[in-house]
Amino acid sequence: MSKLDESLLTGLPPFSLLKRGQIRDILDQALPRRYDEGAEIFREGHDAERFHLLLDGYVRVVKTTEGGEQIIALHISPGQLFGIAPALNRDTYPATAVAASETLALSWPVRLWAKFTAEYQGFATESYETLGRRLGEMQTRITELATQAVEQRVAAALHRMATQSGRVVEEGIEIAFPVTRRNISEMTGTTLHTVSRLLSAWQRDGIVQSSRKHIVVTAPQRLAALSKPQR
Repeated sequence: MSKLDESLLTGLPPFSLLKRGQIRDILDQALPRRYDEGAEIFREGHDAERFHLLLDGYVRVVKTTEGGEQIIALHISPGQLFGIAPALNRDTYPATAVAASETLALSWPVRLWAKFTAEYQGFATESYETLGRRLGEMQTRITELATQAVEQRVAAALHRMATQSGRVVEEGIEIAFPVTRRNISEMTGTTLHTVSRLLSAWQRDGIVQSSRKHIVVTAPQRLAALSKPQR
């Protein structure tokens, strides 16, 4: 762990109020690991043995329905904690985490959760704020699935990814991690055929550019308008 400098964590909200020595102590207890795109970090229902901090890359959170269907619930961006089952008073993971791109993460044994939340100022506050934001986002997703038409759901999913993880490029806003049409269908509860049809139509209309695992939103305002209920 000596190769990981304290500066990796000093700007991140869970650790922003801590002294350098405290951050060093946290790093000394962490396990760093790289994951290839598509690698499973932990699985829904398995014992929650560790909690994680994403340093680089993106993580896709996947829930399995009672019928065995997989639904992408949300994406985790760099600098965020994930797999924080102790914050939910759970001893198993509530969802599966998959590396959406090449990813670097730190992790700690769950036995340290109580120590971190008790001893490190700001850690608990930020952790529970993060949890609240994610529950709110998932509630929004559930509402979209229940009330919106397919076109609105797909537009909302693309707009959300572009807003949360997008980077500005010459053509518009590029979603910063690989995303396939099947991924989008799993986010929006629709078929692969429907997603392909919509993306093809939006590309012809100059709203998006779509290629294998790569999407650029070329007209963000038009896409945002498509995500709203039509009057």
